Amino acid sequence: MTDDNMIHSTAAEESSPLLQTKSNTRTKSVRTMVPEVEVHLFRQGKGPIDVFKSSLGGWDQDHLEVRDILDKYGLKSIFAFNTESGRCAPIRFNPRNGRSLLPYTDGAVIFIDGEPKDSLIKPITKILLGIAVTTLSIVLVMKETPVWMKNLNLSVGNIPPWILACVVIIFTRTRKRTRDFLKTRI
Repeated sequence: MTDDNMIHSTAAEESSPLLQTKSNTRTKSVRTMVPEVEVHLFRQGKGPIDVFKSSLGGWDQDHLEVRDILDKYGLKSIFAFNTESGRCAPIRFNPRNGRSLLPYTDGAVIFIDGEPKDSLIKPITKILLGIAVTTLSIVLVMKETPVWMKNLNLSVGNIPPWILACVVIIFTRTRKRTRDFLKTRI
């Protein structure tokens, strides 16, 4: 009987696998928490236009990914923002990696005001309008009207040069003063 028991025990040992199955083993992966900040994004003091969480990057994982925010929302610069007093200091960032120069703590709430990128339509129309006004004023000041101007049938007469100088000065002064005139009125 002892031989019979030994045969059964060796058969039981041989039938069990040498390696344990995966259900018995524990996974040894560690999930690390990525540090994040909550960002309230304003555009020219209006908003917030978006509230989102942004992960912090860098060696110590305490720098804001500024370039990602600029690209995502079409901004040319961002500023620290206080809801009571308005814009504060600009948020500077490293041009190589796009991360902020100042560190932020995990879980902080940041208020940011962004300045949108300028469209190309406004400067082009200003340049074309300036060229048209300058050309028209030169044509009116000349003693002899050019042939192409005669074909347009616009004969106002000769304007003295001092009036032209006043028009140019007034045009440049009003353009500088009324830059934000329409924005505040509309």
